[in-house]
Amino acid sequence: MTTDNQVSSPKQHIGDVKLSILDLAPVVVGATPADALRNSLDLAQHAERWGYHRYWVAEHHNMPGIASSATSVVIGYLASGTNTIRLGSGGIMLPNHAPLVIAEQFGTLESLYPGRIDLGLGRAPGSDRRTSLALRKDLNSGEDFPELLAELRAYFDASATSYHAPVRAVPGEGLNIPIYLLGSSDFSARLAGQLGLPFAFASHFSPDYTRIALETYRSSFQPSDTLKEPHVIVGVNAVVADTDEEAAWLGTTMQQQFLNIIRGTTGLVQPPADMEGKWTDREKAGVEQTLKAAVKGSPETVRRQLESFISQTQADELIITSMIYEHQARLHSYELIAQLAGKA
Repeated sequence: MTTDNQVSSPKQHIGDVKLSILDLAPVVVGATPADALRNSLDLAQHAERWGYHRYWVAEHHNMPGIASSATSVVIGYLASGTNTIRLGSGGIMLPNHAPLVIAEQFGTLESLYPGRIDLGLGRAPGSDRRTSLALRKDLNSGEDFPELLAELRAYFDASATSYHAPVRAVPGEGLNIPIYLLGSSDFSARLAGQLGLPFAFASHFSPDYTRIALETYRSSFQPSDTLKEPHVIVGVNAVVADTDEEAAWLGTTMQQQFLNIIRGTTGLVQPPADMEGKWTDREKAGVEQTLKAAVKGSPETVRRQLESFISQTQADELIITSMIYEHQARLHSYELIAQLAGKA
């Protein structure tokens, strides 16, 4: 299997990297999951016109504010309404599933939409402890992820199976579906490097580990039939508006989301609000620490922030997530970013 990568000189500008989108299909106050999924399709269609490279959706469970739990189904819905943009998972939490099921699901997607499907894989549960038990029937920590990954890859590898094999993935066997490993620490970074697979790091919620994970990936990278040079995708929270003040206001939705995570609560995505009195000093510091790699502001402000981030990470690709309450404002944020890159 092959994936898109190239050896390049040091990256310093937005035009030096690919731009992609990570969507959680946010369910906002006053809306339904059906509304969220229709908004995701609308965003994917706009992203295709604006020149974004890929559009990934993420697996989360038991979260009222996220509608992408049935990730493979959502990818099919988005692919049916678009023509050229790559669609995929950011990611499928593999320990939640039998590898054969994922091979069949993504084999089906690739058969229906050839050359457009990515399979991004993670090892976290994507939810809380009780939901993990409902999904997995045991509380394994994902330590068997390398074995699950090897089993999944074997189902796609026609040379590893045959017409005489006892279990085969149909559709799936023999299909060229790029696999990406996702991580928020150095575990998957090292595994991706050793296997010669592309790596996507969750800097949008684990910024403190970005440097360590990327160094681990690059230093452990072994060329493979899939990839000859390391390929790094880095997640970025972004809120862009016409002015810094408007972006700061829109960004309070994202702050409330991460405040809920700190508190261990879930709920619908909240509208912008005055954060004064909404959090303690300690909670505010925790949110700001988690979001320290986020970019927020007017286009010129965000240009400087993104180019600094690109220079620091030397990412080959940025995958941008924008938790903005109002759909038109979310569209506008992504359009402004595309304009910064000379795409829209």
